[in-house]
Amino acid sequence: MATLERSVDIYIPDSTVFLDGSLKELILKGNIRGKVLIHTILVRKFENEYRKGSALGLLGIKELEEIMTSVKKLGLEDYVKLDFISELPRGYRIDDVDKADEICRELAREWNAILVTSEEMAYLICSATGTRCIYTGKVRRLEFEKYFDKNTLSVHLKEGCVPYAKRGTPGNWALVPAGDTVLTREQLEKLVREIVSSSFKLEPLCRLEICREHSIVAQCGEYRVVIAMPPVSDGIEITIARPVIRKKLEDYNLHPKILERLNQAEGIVIAGSPGAGKTTFAQALAEYYARRGKIVKTIESPRDMILPSEITQYSKTYATSEELHDLLLLSRPDYTIFDEMRDTADFELYIDLRLAGIGMVGVVHATSPIDAIQRFVHRVDLGLLPSIVDTVIFMRNGEVDKVYALEMTVKVPEGLREEDLARPVVVVKDFVTGEPEYEIYVFGEEKFIVPLKKTLPPRSVIDRKVMTRIVRALKKYIPPNEIRIEKTADNVYVVKIPESYMGIAISRGLPKIEALKRKFNVDIRVEPR
Repeated sequence: MATLERSVDIYIPDSTVFLDGSLKELILKGNIRGKVLIHTILVRKFENEYRKGSALGLLGIKELEEIMTSVKKLGLEDYVKLDFISELPRGYRIDDVDKADEICRELAREWNAILVTSEEMAYLICSATGTRCIYTGKVRRLEFEKYFDKNTLSVHLKEGCVPYAKRGTPGNWALVPAGDTVLTREQLEKLVREIVSSSFKLEPLCRLEICREHSIVAQCGEYRVVIAMPPVSDGIEITIARPVIRKKLEDYNLHPKILERLNQAEGIVIAGSPGAGKTTFAQALAEYYARRGKIVKTIESPRDMILPSEITQYSKTYATSEELHDLLLLSRPDYTIFDEMRDTADFELYIDLRLAGIGMVGVVHATSPIDAIQRFVHRVDLGLLPSIVDTVIFMRNGEVDKVYALEMTVKVPEGLREEDLARPVVVVKDFVTGEPEYEIYVFGEEKFIVPLKKTLPPRSVIDRKVMTRIVRALKKYIPPNEIRIEKTADNVYVVKIPESYMGIAISRGLPKIEALKRKFNVDIRVEPR
């Protein structure tokens, strides 16, 4: 055991004051004078976190190194004695790394030392047990909030650059400087530590939603914070985004048919490009369902929707797909909002819950409405698709731009002619007009998504292409200079050939002509001249 000099104060810090930098701050300001005993189990805790891929482990180890260096560099050894201890309080083992902070607190109580902590719960326990304690955690306005005004969508901070902000509204914003001073690594590290330390409170300002070796995603109230650190990025980068507009479903002025559909649909996909307003609409839809007496839950990563407490928000980061599956099936929600669906496991969870009878609303990135359906097509049997996704809502510039409905029928797919080619076809319709826009069907072993409205090139281009392909199909049997092609007023291509070649044209060339008719969706006739 380290020699304890009772004439000086003895301080035992827990892990939280390394992670937020407050121990170093207390030492450099002269608020700690005496012996600081650092338990080796904290070093093991940081090492374990680092090896598991958590950025917190790296932050802790770097801060420990910084404290040791600063004390020596500033000549504070006469005032602050740093030492390591490995003694354990009664009832604890050396492999209780997950109880490192608890061990530090109990050791401070047994030795009548002073615990240094940023965690509010540890402070309350010390007060209840009579353990001396310095509590460094304070609830205050987060530093990055100074960059925001009422028109700021997001703030972008990177070392070596001035801060920038996107200001305006979705679809109508500008990237402008938010300051004129170049940010240093030390300034950004301070912001990172502030965000991390705020998660230690009983009512945290920030929740650490994702914490990897060199990246952190946190939700600080309405702010979503994404932190990237070297070597993943070429410098510390912090991006903070928030929803500028919060809407109710009624604010979207939806067509009455769409509103009625939302009351009935149970397989909804909300799609759009980044920043198009997908999450804002999903949030409004969740609140709408809750107001109508429905039980609503969400799956999010990070949990950045601002919702009433009646709506439970599950974290995809802290639970496996199997755990979420069990929780949702057993708690029986009427609707589950899945924001955002990215990988195969997300789509499989959505599909499985939908087939189990739970109303699902999935949010996906897509550049067009049909792209959102494409994300499902190759993951499910075609016959199940309309049961899983019955409604697609495409967002653009914060508004509902397009709504599709999916229906299953049996028909000859558009562009094919023979009746024996009839098969199950998923028809994708514009929901408001009822006009079919796409057909999805299986041909051979492939699934095809065929647009029914084509943006055609100029007619002259099509004519040249069709005529060239006709000559190419027949030139093996008929000299090209003997082939004449005319186009009638009713858009029929008439192929005229010498009568002596008609027999071979019908027996050998006609199958190829039929293929061209299907390919270009045109009428072609072969006549003698």
